[in-house]
Amino acid sequence: MTDERRENRRLWDAWSDDFQAIWNANTAEGEAPPAPSPFALDAPGGRPEFFEGVEGRDYVELGCGGGQGTVGTADLGAAAAVGVDFSGEQLAHARRLRDFYGVDAQFVQGDVTAVPFANDSFDLASSEAAFQMISDLDGALAEARRVLRDGGVFVLSVPHPLYEGLDADSATFEGSFYPDGPREIIIDEEYGSQMVVFDRRVGELHNALEAAGFDVRRVFEHRHPNVTESDPADSDLPDVLWDVPRSARFWAVAR
Repeated sequence: MTDERRENRRLWDAWSDDFQAIWNANTAEGEAPPAPSPFALDAPGGRPEFFEGVEGRDYVELGCGGGQGTVGTADLGAAAAVGVDFSGEQLAHARRLRDFYGVDAQFVQGDVTAVPFANDSFDLASSEAAFQMISDLDGALAEARRVLRDGGVFVLSVPHPLYEGLDADSATFEGSFYPDGPREIIIDEEYGSQMVVFDRRVGELHNALEAAGFDVRRVFEHRHPNVTESDPADSDLPDVLWDVPRSARFWAVAR
């Protein structure tokens, strides 16, 4: 494991309780904790026509965090649902979420750069935001391809580089669209670790997926969920957020 991976793991172990509290904020009002699946009909961008559904298929979430995608996909009828994450604290939250929903899901501590499963183990895979924290993009994508069977579907979602470099309050781009190295994000100085991320352009990610053995079938650049559900006139959010994508989502098929 590289130094930046160790730094990110330390951060997530320290941040996990506070992060999941934000995710589950609405449970105080009686709502169930969210468990969105990337394969749900209401996922950002919906489901492309070529996708045949989740039911009866084996699924792995790479960098599962609190297990929301794993639990949500198990709830859709996956034959097997497995979440892999390097943070033991995040996995503890994932197991509690699984037990709340009463679904059959497995959570394993491991790194997406060395997935602890055999070749051709799964029909479906996804990752939400985790690949931004990986320096060896090609190696991680090769691992995703290795554990997928031929024809398997991989949904990769990462923060959009335009959004990441945006200062929303001033509506100016403060970052770089062509970064020459990692970027550090201070979540809270009390955690004692910083998040180390690698911003990549949409074309760079597309080409890396193709080189790893995937056919990219669809790319969707979607707004922040709070924006898609709001009217600018009725929101306190900065107006520029309606003009900038929050994430880039790739639907790719293993060849």
